[in-house]
Amino acid sequence: MGSLFRSAEMTLCQLFLQSEAAYACVSELGELGLVQFRDLNPDVNAFQRKFVNEVRRCDEMERKLRYLEKEIKKDGIPMLDTGENPEAPQPREMIDLEATFEKLENELREVNQNAEALKRNFLELTELKQILRKTQVFFDEMADPSREEEQVTLLGEEGLRAGGQALKLGFVAGVILRERIPAFERMLWRACRGNVFLRQAEIETPLEDPSTSDQVFKSVFIIFFQGDQLKTRVKKICEGFRATLYPCPEAPADRREMAMGVMTRIEDLNTVLGQTQDHRHRVLVAAAKNIKNWFVKVRKIKAIYHTLNLFNLDVTQKCLIAECWVPVLDLETIQLALRRGTERSGSSVPPILNRMETCEEPPTYNHTNKFTSAFQALIDSYGVASYREMNPAPYTIITFPFLFAVMFGDMGHGLIMALFGGWMVLKEKQLASKKSDSEIWTIFFGGRYIIFLMGLFSVYTGLIYNDIFSKSVNIFGSKWMVNKNWTFENVRNEESWMLDPAKTYEFEQVPYPIGLDPVWQMAKNKIIFQNAYKMKISIILGVFHMLFGVSMSLWNNLYFKNKLDIICQFVPQVIFLCFLFLYMVLLMFIKWVSYAATNDPGLLKSSPYCAPSILITFINMVLFKPSKVPLGCDDEMFAGQMVIQKLLVVCALICVPWMLLAKPIIIMRNQKKLSYSLSHQQMQSAATENGDASVGATDQQPMQNATQVSAGHGGEDEMTEMFIHQGIHTIEYVLGSVSHTASYLRLWALSLAHAQLSDVLWNMVLSKGLIVEDWRGGVALYVIFTFWACLTVSILVLMEGLSAFLHTLRLHWVEFQSKFYAGLGHAFQPFSFEVILDTASAPVEE
Repeated sequence: MGSLFRSAEMTLCQLFLQSEAAYACVSELGELGLVQFRDLNPDVNAFQRKFVNEVRRCDEMERKLRYLEKEIKKDGIPMLDTGENPEAPQPREMIDLEATFEKLENELREVNQNAEALKRNFLELTELKQILRKTQVFFDEMADPSREEEQVTLLGEEGLRAGGQALKLGFVAGVILRERIPAFERMLWRACRGNVFLRQAEIETPLEDPSTSDQVFKSVFIIFFQGDQLKTRVKKICEGFRATLYPCPEAPADRREMAMGVMTRIEDLNTVLGQTQDHRHRVLVAAAKNIKNWFVKVRKIKAIYHTLNLFNLDVTQKCLIAECWVPVLDLETIQLALRRGTERSGSSVPPILNRMETCEEPPTYNHTNKFTSAFQALIDSYGVASYREMNPAPYTIITFPFLFAVMFGDMGHGLIMALFGGWMVLKEKQLASKKSDSEIWTIFFGGRYIIFLMGLFSVYTGLIYNDIFSKSVNIFGSKWMVNKNWTFENVRNEESWMLDPAKTYEFEQVPYPIGLDPVWQMAKNKIIFQNAYKMKISIILGVFHMLFGVSMSLWNNLYFKNKLDIICQFVPQVIFLCFLFLYMVLLMFIKWVSYAATNDPGLLKSSPYCAPSILITFINMVLFKPSKVPLGCDDEMFAGQMVIQKLLVVCALICVPWMLLAKPIIIMRNQKKLSYSLSHQQMQSAATENGDASVGATDQQPMQNATQVSAGHGGEDEMTEMFIHQGIHTIEYVLGSVSHTASYLRLWALSLAHAQLSDVLWNMVLSKGLIVEDWRGGVALYVIFTFWACLTVSILVLMEGLSAFLHTLRLHWVEFQSKFYAGLGHAFQPFSFEVILDTASAPVEE
C-alpha cells in the first residue's frame, strides 16, 4: 500500500549477463515489466549497434505479416484471436519463422499474379464477346437502304456509282470507359472532319478491373471510315483515350464462329479462376489462424533485440552489461526472472545484479490497477509526481466524483451516467478486445470507473437536493402544511407560493429526514433558499479541501526530513488558512445553531431579524471595523467575538512576513556559520603544516580573504534568488487563499445552472406533452418525450457533465494540488511486452 500513497522506492542496478543467456533473460524481464533500461550507447548510431541486423530481420518479417494481414482483410476472413500470449521464440526459431513467412508471401504473390493475369484475360474475352454481340446490330444497320445518305457522305457519289468492290468502308471495333464517350466523339469529329461514322452501345453489366478490383462501366463502339489515312488517325485517337481495340470479322459466319470459341474459352477461364480463388482462400484461412500469434512473436523478438542494443559489451565480448532502474520491493521477483532466463538458455553462468549508488533522481513509479489507473492518469496529466512525493490519486478517488456530484447533483442524470459506466465495467473484457479507432470512445472506456463513481455520487447528491429531472420525490411526506388543500389543477397550472419557516402554522418545525423537503420545488423563493444553502456548502467543502492539501505538505516534509519547511511554511500556512477562512466556516455553523427561523417575541436576539451576514462580518473583521447590527440585537454572535477576531487577523498577518523572511534568514545564518567553521578549520590545518601558527596564519590570510570574498559574492546571488522565490511563493499562497476560496463557489454556480437548465427542459418541452388530453396526448407525449430525452442526454448529461468534469479537474489541479504537489518527476517506463504489444496493436489513423 505504500506505493499507492507514495511512489515506489527505486534503485539503480548494474546487470551482468552472459551473451548466450542475455536474450532469454531480457525476454523474462519483458514479460515481468518491472525494469527500465538506460541507454549505455547514446553516442552510437542506431545502424552501428551490435544487433542491428536482427532488428532489420524483424522489420522484414513484420512487413511480410502486414502484407498477409492486408490480403486477409481484403477477403473479409476473420483473424482468430485466442487471447494467448506466446513467449518470445528462441533466436534459432527466427530462421523457421522467416522461412514460413517467405514461403507464404511468395505463394500469395504468385497466386495473386496468376489471378490477375487470368482476370485480365477474362476481361478481354468478355469485352470481345460483347463486341461480337453488339456489332452485329451495327452491321445490320449499315446494310439498311435507308442508310444510303451516310454511305454517300463517307464514299462519295462517284464511289457509289462505281459499284466496285474495292471501295468498301473500313472499320475498327473496341471498348472504352463509358464516361469518356462524349469527349471521344468530339475528338473523332474534329480530327476526322466528320468523315467517320461512330456507333456505340453500353455494356449493361459492370466489368471488374483486374488491377484495382473495382467495378467499371464500359461501352462498345465501332467506327466506319474510308482510307488508310483515316484508319491511322482513328487508331491513334483510340490509343489516346485508352480504348481497347479487338479484331472483328466482317462476315457474319466468321463472327458467329469466333463468338462460339470465345464462349468456350470463357467457360474454361471461369473454372481455372474458381480453382485459383479457392487455393488463395485456403492459403489465407490457414494464415489467419496464426497471424495474431506471429505478430506477437515477431514484436517480442524485435523488442528484445532493440533492448539488447542499449547494453554494453565487456572487453572479452562474452558479457553484456546493462544499467536499469528497478523497484526495490521487486528485486527478488527480478532475480527469479533472471534465474529462469538463465535456465532456459542452458547457461551455467548466473547473471549478476548489483545495486549502484547515484545522485540522479530516480523515475516515479506508482503501482496501479484497472481501477486506480484512470485516477492516476488524471494526476499525471497535470505533472508526474516527484520521486517519493505524496501521490494525490488515492484521495482523488473519493474527492473527484464527490465534487463533480456537487455540481451535477440530479438523481435522474446521475443514474443515466452510472448505468453507462456500470455497463462499460461489466462488459470491459468484451469491449477491450474490440480495438476501436474512435478517440472519443477510447477516452470514455478508459475512464469507465470514474464515470461510474461520478454517476453514483450524483445520485447521492441528487437525493440530498431532492432533485430528479428538475422534480422532487416525496418519500417521507412534506413537513409544510401549505399544500393540504391543493388539487391537480393547482399543480397543472404550476401555481407556487412563498415558503416562510417563520410561519409556524405552515411549517411543523421538524427537519426533513434526508435532504431538502420536496415542497421547495414549487416555492417561489426556491432559488433564494437553495442559493444560500449551496453557497455556504461550497465554501465549507472548499476550505476543508484546501486544508487537506496543506496537511499533505506536512507528510511530504516529514518524509524528506525537511524541518525548516515545516516551521517556516507549513505552520504559518495552516495558521493563515485556519484563522481566516476556517473561522469563517465556523461562523456559518454558529449562525445555523444560534439563530432560529421563527420570530419568537421572547427570543428576539436569536431571531432571523438579528442574524448577521457572514460575508459582511468577515469583511469587517479583516478591516477591523465593528459590525452594524439592528436595534435590539447583540453586537456579537458569541461572547468575546470582536477580541478574538482581532487576534486572529493579527496572527494571520504575522504569518505573511513569517512565510516571507523566516526561511531565507535561517538559511543565510546557517551558511555564515558553515563558512566560519570551514575557514577556522583551514587556518588550523595551515598552521599545523607550516609549524608556525603565526607565520602560517599571516601567509594564508590573503588567500582566505579572497576565498571568502568570492564565496560571499556567490552566496549573495543565491540569497537574492532565494528571497525572490520565497516572495513569489508567499504572495501566491496569500492571494491564492482568497481566490481559491472564491473559486470553490463554482460548485454552487454550476449546481444552480444545471438545475435551471433541467427545469427549463421540463417546462418548455416535456410538460407540453403532458397537458394534451384524449388519444392525441399519447401520440404527442411519445414524440415530445423522445425529443426531451435526446436533449437531456446530449445537453444535460454529456455537455453539462463535461463542463462539471473540467471544473472538478481545475479544483484538483489548482486549488488542491498547488498546496503540496510539485509534479516535477519523470515517469517510470519499464521494458514491458504488454505495453509494447498494446501500442503496436492500437489503430493508426491514416
